[in-house]
Amino acid sequence: MGGIEEELVQLIDILHKMGTLNASGQPVVKYGDFVKDPVVTNTFEAPFGILRSARKRKIVAFDGELLLSPVHDQVNITLLKDTL
Repeated sequence: MGGIEEELVQLIDILHKMGTLNASGQPVVKYGDFVKDPVVTNTFEAPFGILRSARKRKIVAFDGELLLSPVHDQVNITLLKDTL
């Protein structure tokens, strides 16, 4: 495993650590909290890019096609599954 898969595994781990559980037991993180977190900024060169890749693979869900801070800081990122 390498490249994008490795980053997706890191993303899953980060969302578990940062998230609060919703009614379905899934970790949820606000986009603003995600992009401003030092672990995220030190781990991912393009935080929104990794989120888009994860959404394509149905690992995460969020509303909108493009997330920009601070405009979309309150948008929820929901972790849908724990593995690739």
